[in-house]
Amino acid sequence: LSRLGMKNRRFMVISDSNVSKYYLDECTEQIKSISSFVTSYIFEAGEASKNLETVNKCYTALIESSFDRNDILIALGGGVVGDLTGFVAATYLRGIRFIQLPTSLLAMVDSSIGGKTGVDYESYKNMVGAFYQPKLVYMNISALLTLGDREYYSGMGEIIKHGLIKDSGYYYWLKEHHSEIKDKQYDILKEMILHSCIIKKTVVEADPKEKGDRALLNFGHTIGHSIEKLMNFTLLHGECVSIGMVAAAYISLQRGFLSHTEIEDILETMKIFYQPVNVSGLDADEVYSITKLDKKMDSDKIKFILLQKTGSSFIDSTVSREEILAAINFVLK
Repeated sequence: LSRLGMKNRRFMVISDSNVSKYYLDECTEQIKSISSFVTSYIFEAGEASKNLETVNKCYTALIESSFDRNDILIALGGGVVGDLTGFVAATYLRGIRFIQLPTSLLAMVDSSIGGKTGVDYESYKNMVGAFYQPKLVYMNISALLTLGDREYYSGMGEIIKHGLIKDSGYYYWLKEHHSEIKDKQYDILKEMILHSCIIKKTVVEADPKEKGDRALLNFGHTIGHSIEKLMNFTLLHGECVSIGMVAAAYISLQRGFLSHTEIEDILETMKIFYQPVNVSGLDADEVYSITKLDKKMDSDKIKFILLQKTGSSFIDSTVSREEILAAINFVLK
């Protein structure tokens, strides 16, 4: 923080009711040594808090603490905290600096880097947001030791995605090291997180505002987001992405890009890391109708990310309603 010219400024740590119990005191204590003032704002953990009401409360806390354009926000937590804090930073006084301190595996490899910020609007995911880059992303891998198993493994969906869309060697490396990843071996986690971040960094730097190939990072998200909404966010984001990737892989299979062996391998890899590959209790037509409301629509066409092969992906706007429904039915129990 000192090297980035942030000494003697006001800091607000924004966190949630789960993460703050573990790390808020230590975080604020360390920042006190270089800051003129440190405060915090804590909101109730969970996707239900990722909305404009929470944003408004953050604005109020900033105004009441006299924060100006030279002060700094710190997002201490997982993806919900990072997305919301980034949006507050992008819009308060037309933009102030913020820092990402991701504490979940999913946030470390996905939401904390790339500059996408936002909140949900009336249960529609990330419909209000901005592209706004953090000044620093600091990952303390030891924070993963306080994650429950389900939260930990939900980050593997995005990690597997990076291998499937861009790097088959990395995808197979994940399979080879699944035991060490499950055991949270530090050096393996460090290598895995770094490699995933490099893949995302390379894609984002070439297309920061998603005008082209950055959309490849949405592999699995189109159907995944629909499932996430219809399940009332009872499934974690990474779990929904995993199901969505299976659906997209099925379309790739039907198009003749993937073999049956390859899609079986993808299903097996998901299962190795305890990722769901199907979901029950939903109606295929309802899932499809929600995909039509996706913010990534282009002139009434759904932009689908398909696999050409393991490790190579492309954007396709010609996927038909029938193909999408078949894929949805494939992942419905």
